[in-house]
Amino acid sequence: MNIEQTRRNVLASTGLFAAGRPFGTRAQAAVQDWLPGGADKLHSLMNSLAAAPRRRDFKTVPMVLNAPSQWDQAALQAVLSYQGGPKQVWDNTDIGGTWLNLMRNSLNAQIWSFQHPDFLAASATHGTANLALLDQAVWDKYQLAKLAGERFRTNTLLVERQATTPDAHNPQDALGPFSSHYNSVPTLQRRGVVFLACHNALWETAEKLIAAGVNPDNADAPTLTADLTNHLAPGVVLTPGAVGTLPELQQAGFQYAK
Repeated sequence: MNIEQTRRNVLASTGLFAAGRPFGTRAQAAVQDWLPGGADKLHSLMNSLAAAPRRRDFKTVPMVLNAPSQWDQAALQAVLSYQGGPKQVWDNTDIGGTWLNLMRNSLNAQIWSFQHPDFLAASATHGTANLALLDQAVWDKYQLAKLAGERFRTNTLLVERQATTPDAHNPQDALGPFSSHYNSVPTLQRRGVVFLACHNALWETAEKLIAAGVNPDNADAPTLTADLTNHLAPGVVLTPGAVGTLPELQQAGFQYAK
């Protein structure tokens, strides 16, 4: 198999669901068309994740989630059950850090250097990095740029650049989608990275917003956290907590990276 010369367009359909039903273009799955040739198991996982239900119609949520219906259990279980490999989980906490670049570098080395097309990278996202998984509408509503830091007037990490070079599947293209110019959440999703959101970080964000008086609906923490949850970006997998999910991933064979 020559991975460098073989790229396939896969998963051209969308299909995330809310409470068992399609829930609109805002939450449609990204087209996974930058997977490597020969990545049959990764392709299958992406199909499973696209079909897994996502609930994004919460009215209120508890501080500590205690039932699988309160997070994306089916999608999370698909990740935990993944039979391909190697598997790596990144502990990502700082929205302004190098987390996207590091995951991209890991993908490139595993796929192109070590010839592991079924390599799976997952982001256990919490801290301010969790803000990158929320859409611009909720950034605007709650002035999340103030929490994200001076570099982020808007959620630029959720904006995907369009490939400008003729060969969008050439890993040697220094300006192409496998380069540092394309460090974004949607681009990495198209390459098979799974972004796991943290409920605890959403709750703590809600508490900070209430304390700061950035609460246009005068909501309590359970209601404001629900609103944030409903604005997670397409393809994101909600977990009951990133730190608590890390041991589950490690028991399932994921290698920890920070």
